[in-house]
Parts: sequence; C-alpha cells; structure tokens
Amino acid sequence: CALDLVLFYAFFEFGLVPMFLIIGIWGGKNRVYAAYKFFLYTLLGSVLMLAAILAMIGVAGTSSIPELMVYKFAPELQTWLWLAFFASFAVKMPMWPVHTWLPDAHVEAPTAGSVILAGILLKMGGYGFLRFSLPMFPQASDYFAPLVFALSVIAVIYTSLVAFRQTDIKKLIAYSSVAHMGFVTMGIFAGNAIGIQGAIFQMLSHGVISGALFLCVGVVYDRMHTREIAFYGGLVNRMPWYAATFMLFTMGNVGLPGTSGFIGEITTMVGVYQVSTWTAVMAATGVIFSAVYALSLYRRVIFGEITNPALADITDLDWREVAIFAPLIASTLYLGVYPAAVLDLTQASADNLAAIYRAAIGG
Repeated sequence: CALDLVLFYAFFEFGLVPMFLIIGIWGGKNRVYAAYKFFLYTLLGSVLMLAAILAMIGVAGTSSIPELMVYKFAPELQTWLWLAFFASFAVKMPMWPVHTWLPDAHVEAPTAGSVILAGILLKMGGYGFLRFSLPMFPQASDYFAPLVFALSVIAVIYTSLVAFRQTDIKKLIAYSSVAHMGFVTMGIFAGNAIGIQGAIFQMLSHGVISGALFLCVGVVYDRMHTREIAFYGGLVNRMPWYAATFMLFTMGNVGLPGTSGFIGEITTMVGVYQVSTWTAVMAATGVIFSAVYALSLYRRVIFGEITNPALADITDLDWREVAIFAPLIASTLYLGVYPAAVLDLTQASADNLAAIYRAAIGG
C-alpha cells in the first residue's frame, strides 16, 4: 500500500525479518544456515535497489511513487535503474540462477513457514516488476525482455529436471515453485494485457496450490518425521482422503484444466506467444516436465502396496487438517472453473499498465 518509494523499501525489507526468525528458530537441523542464506541473498539484491532509489530521488526530486510513475527517466539511466531493481526482485521471485536460497529455506522451514514463503513472500518480486520495472523503466524493460524470457525458459525447464531428481518431497515442490514462477516473469515482460493478467493470476494460483502442497508434506511429516520419498508408498491404503486431497493439488500443480493452475499457465503463454513464439513453445515443454515429476512423486508416495512396516498404523486426515484444506480445495476449483472472479478485478489495471508500457516504447 506504500505510495512512497522509501517507505516501500523499508517494508519490503522488514518482510525478511519474520521469515528469518521462523526459519532460524523453528526450522530443521540446518535452520541457521538456511536462514542466513535466505537473509543475505535477498538483502544483497536489495542493497542495489536502495542505491537505485537514492539515484531516482536525486534525479526526480521526489520519492512519491505516483509522481515517479509519470516521470520520464533518460534511457541510459533507465538501464542501470532497471538492473538494480531487477537484482532485488529476481532474488525474491526467485529467478534462475539466483534461486538457490529457496530449496534450502523451504526444506529447513517448518510447514507454516513454507506456506508463508510460497504464498506471500515470493509474490513480492512479481509485484515489484509490475509496480516499478514496467511502468517506470519501460524502455529498459523492452530492451531486457529477451533476457528475462531466456532466464524464465531456463527456469521452467532446468528446475523441472532438477525437481525430478529430488529424493526429498519438500525440495521437489520447492524446485517446482521456481519453475512456476518462470511463467510469471514471462507474462509480465510480455508487456501486453493478457500476459500481465496471466502473471497476476498465476501468482495467486501458485500461492494457493504450492502452499497446499507444502501442507500435504507437513501432514505426513508430522506423523512420520521424514520427507524422504523412498520411505513412503501405498498411502492410499491407509489415507484415502489424504490421497484424494494430494491428487487434486498435484493436478493443479501440473496445470490440469478445471484447476486454477491451468488458467495461469495458459494465459501467460498466450500473452508471451504474441511477443515471442519460441519462448512460448519452449515454456510449454515445462508443462510436460511438470507432469513427469509431479505424477512420478504421486505414484511413488500414494500408490502400490505398503512395504514399510512403519506406515501400517498411519492415520488419515483429522478434522483440523480437513478444515485447513477445505478453503484451499474450494479456491483451486472455483478459480479453475470461474477465473473471471479474479480476471475481471485485474482487467482495468492490466489494460492500463499495458497501455502505459506500449505507449512508452512506441508499440
């Protein structure tokens, strides 16, 4: 809600503090390492943004965001300002190759911490691109769009392949988050209304689905105190309601039509296709890869016979867990069937941002 750039920066950074404490105090055995890695990674990028903010105030003579939105910075200055802001927002997203803090943070964070990280903190980078990079530095955004597309495609494909090789359920879902946020950056820098709409929807959808998947991991971790994929197998025999819930969110993660995950991915790809055909084609392969790692995980954990004696007495979802999952299930299906609930709300803002961007670059 901040309308002052310095105020925005202050609260942007304050968001690190509770997450640092959640990981550092209540995390796993390597929690201190993960907490400091998370904090230092994100802080380093933000220091560059602070330098850019001071430069903007010096040139424009104001820190008011509405006034800076209409101020026209020189194209050469825009390049440096864009890169400084990009350093901060790319780490927050996180984009490849500055994503390495995320798997460690997710694995060591408690379940609640992972949900907050996936549902809220990662979206701050996307908000920054929409709020600052596109409208304030349009020429630089247009110039660097191919770079963003390339990094996004690498993120979608590379991290999907990395996810497939994971042995820890939580780490697999963490890498899938990086892949899905690649669609967000593509949609934003497509610079058209449908791409921006898709990016906003994808951020919302990812927050619900990825958060729910981390909760699914938390359910079995609370019972067995391990996240190793090899430990599980045949859970459908003892936990049918859990298996059904996990299946729904796995399908949403893959992008099955009828779930919110499908709407976000298809909309961003349509937006990108209008600007860069090859980017959209390459990114579409990520949908296939996501099906490979997500369905492979589901088959190994849920299907088959129970071969591990430790799982013989594992219990299904209790009323508390059902109450937590219910709104997430409803949101995933409702937004998948009726995306206009979100798209109608964001339409005017997306059209306006795209119009400002296109007018500035002469498109």
